[in-house]
Amino acid sequence: MSKLTKYLLISLPSSITPSHHRDDALETITSTVGADNGTVAPFPIPEFKIGTLDALVQQADELAKLEAACQAVVGKVGDALKNVLEGDEAQIEKMKTVNDKPVDQYLRTFSWNKVKYRADKSLSELIDLLQKEAASIDTDLRSKYSQYNQIKNTLATLQRKQTGNLSTKSLASVVDPRSLVQNSEYIETHLVAVPAQQVKEFLKTYETVAPMVVPRSATLVAQDNEFTLYGVTAFRKHSTEFVHKCREQKWIPRDFKYVEGGKEEERKEVERVGGDERKLWGETLRLGRTSWSEAVMVWVHVLVLRVFVETVLRYGLPLDFVCTLVKTPSSKQADKAKKNLDDKYSYLAGNAFGRDKKGRVKKEDPNEMHGVEGGGAEYTAYVYYDFEFN
Repeated sequence: MSKLTKYLLISLPSSITPSHHRDDALETITSTVGADNGTVAPFPIPEFKIGTLDALVQQADELAKLEAACQAVVGKVGDALKNVLEGDEAQIEKMKTVNDKPVDQYLRTFSWNKVKYRADKSLSELIDLLQKEAASIDTDLRSKYSQYNQIKNTLATLQRKQTGNLSTKSLASVVDPRSLVQNSEYIETHLVAVPAQQVKEFLKTYETVAPMVVPRSATLVAQDNEFTLYGVTAFRKHSTEFVHKCREQKWIPRDFKYVEGGKEEERKEVERVGGDERKLWGETLRLGRTSWSEAVMVWVHVLVLRVFVETVLRYGLPLDFVCTLVKTPSSKQADKAKKNLDDKYSYLAGNAFGRDKKGRVKKEDPNEMHGVEGGGAEYTAYVYYDFEFN
């Protein structure tokens, strides 16, 4: 199974350094994170049109929900690719690219897509656009994936009919029509699959389980390792009772109506459905690859908006901040990097953070504050998000 890579996306005011210079701020953040805990790279964020404070607070909440939805869509697409490729990790990894780049390269070279999401649009317009795009990706893939699963299940059912045991498989290639009583007004032949261990009991009792079963009419039609198929002749007026009694005895009545050319028709049906399944497999795989790329791009663009909105709410205007992407080798290192950042920049939270007698950061009442993770979640003194890819 491929390893998860955890990323931290953080924004801090340039004032964390005396020079207020972004390059110096980036250098300070890199030093604070620690070389053993992750690699730090600048993450460019454009300046968007800012509305009122009330609008920003509402947009922060909308973006939190949208980001969760985008993350879910990426997860669904990943699951679909995994199922279509039957867990082949090497092939799945090949499919998981963003604009034909590995995810890490896309993130390290990220630039806002100004063609699709023009920065001169309002934040509300951009949020609406991203929301619709995420929903469209989800709907399109779900529809195609559902079609593929339906045809896959149909093919599996047909193949079971060709290869299963005598209690379930198609009898078109098994039963000789000459062994059946056909077109009689009064009697008919019933086909019964009898478990191998019950054959003796069946032959001893089948004539008496229901009225008007023709004596000694049981004829061996076929057998496999699990079942023996017999043809039994009975009068039509008692056919329903005979079938019911067979089921009570754990013998399996098989519905069968001879159709001229039925065996060939079944073969053609398996080939046709198999062709449809292969076609839909390819279509689903191609859509899955495209959807994963698009879903990741939408997710990252939503994250960028979250960082921007939260940065304005946290640090105010004029905007003077540095945003960085931290790639960590493991969750353990991610936790260490965050602890280092918390210790260094706790003062940004004002009265939200204090320190205990051992000098450790403590929080006074974070739930009353507007934080990047939303009400009730852990509050950080700076703009902070983490996310994972595999």
